[in-house]
Amino acid sequence: MKFRTFLGAAAVLAFTGATAPAADKDAADTAVEAAKKYAGTAISIVWEAGLQSLDPLNYSGPQWEKLTGIKVKVVEVPTDQMFTKIMQDFKSGAGAYDALNVIPSWMPDLARAGALEPLDKYVDKFGYRDELQDIAAAYRDNQMQYDGKIFGFPDDGDVMLLYYRKDIFEDPKMKEAFKAKFGYELAPPKDWKQFDEIGQFITDKMAPKVYGAGFFRTAPYPQYMFQERFRMEGGKFFNADTMKATVNGDVGLKVFKQMLAENKFMPPGVEQWNFVDNLAAFLQGTTAMTISWPPYGRWAAGYGSGEEALKWVPKSQVAGKVGYALTPLGRPELGVGFDLSVSATSKNKEAAYLFIQWLNSKKTSLARVQLPYTLRDPFRLSHYASEKYRALWPDAPAYLDTIKTSGEKGLLDLSLLQQDKYDEAMTKAISSLWAGEDPKAILDRMAQQFDAITDKVGIDNQKAVYKVWAAKPGAYPQ
Repeated sequence: MKFRTFLGAAAVLAFTGATAPAADKDAADTAVEAAKKYAGTAISIVWEAGLQSLDPLNYSGPQWEKLTGIKVKVVEVPTDQMFTKIMQDFKSGAGAYDALNVIPSWMPDLARAGALEPLDKYVDKFGYRDELQDIAAAYRDNQMQYDGKIFGFPDDGDVMLLYYRKDIFEDPKMKEAFKAKFGYELAPPKDWKQFDEIGQFITDKMAPKVYGAGFFRTAPYPQYMFQERFRMEGGKFFNADTMKATVNGDVGLKVFKQMLAENKFMPPGVEQWNFVDNLAAFLQGTTAMTISWPPYGRWAAGYGSGEEALKWVPKSQVAGKVGYALTPLGRPELGVGFDLSVSATSKNKEAAYLFIQWLNSKKTSLARVQLPYTLRDPFRLSHYASEKYRALWPDAPAYLDTIKTSGEKGLLDLSLLQQDKYDEAMTKAISSLWAGEDPKAILDRMAQQFDAITDKVGIDNQKAVYKVWAAKPGAYPQ
């Protein structure tokens, strides 16, 4: 199905200057000029199916072909199948993929297997190293390298944000009643105790018209929220000496019980909510707080509401009423994200590299993160500071500033060998929690599953990878 682009191709280019000649060549221009020698060829790129893929299908792919003569074939793959598809292509040696979108937590597995092409030689050959410094440090320093080599360019500023209804939080009667009851000001919660008190207070005052909060609860999203809360409450995933799982201790039990209790002041049936259910409730004004990725903030403001591709997004009833804040305890999860990489079995490695350099460059990426119908989020310092982006809706400056601060304070997703298996264990555990099983029994089973995965990988192998991950500033709060 064809979707029209944000302002039409010509208008987007005029809006961003994405193809305007520059006085001095930048990384985008360099990539275009170098790629022209491959005109008439085609490259493939693996992309998450759905809205994300509208970027290369509608915008960047056609523009690259127009600029260089290289066709781009977009291979759409559901997120939960991407890792498997990439590994299968590598192991078969088929070379069906040239460029890849890689979730950063997969990088140890893919790099150690040899599935990703090291990019340093291309970075230096095509003068891209300086522009990489513009990528926010949270992504550049944690999601780009493995074993000292560059294997991917961070290309999506995924981070969890707290969204709240300013009109409710700033209502004089609500503020007075709340302070009288709890002794502190009604404001975005600083910790989970405040979150619970605020959420229950709003529900008591306003339900069923408005509930205190709502979350997505169905797989796979809640596990990222668990990862954040577990660590912020003092938890460690493993004993670093033995690699025995420690998720089933007192901290894990506390977090599970808190998560379960919070459903009581959320709308009935919240346990079955997915990403869209939660979005719809917040945009329609049914919930006063939620936590999610940056697209919620754009759509709540009504940005892109006329897009054909966004017809499924309910019309925002809260535009101009939404505030942005750090999640409780102030260290939000850098949940998921994407790197642009080159397949080690590609038969068009240089052409694939030049495409991802152009995609990721300051100039092109600024256009891409402003496309309302895709899910690419700001990830460069120049994105946060962009006057064009900051003028897109009245609260856009506060939105970008919150994304920037959240990224600086963000916690990394757990990233180990066979990380997808650990993720699956956490996801199943949380589903069992909503189903009413005993929290301690669920956590004990999850710890056993963690240990079985570690044993299969090899304790020494996993211990070495975990040691590197745990030493990163964003792995555990200091």
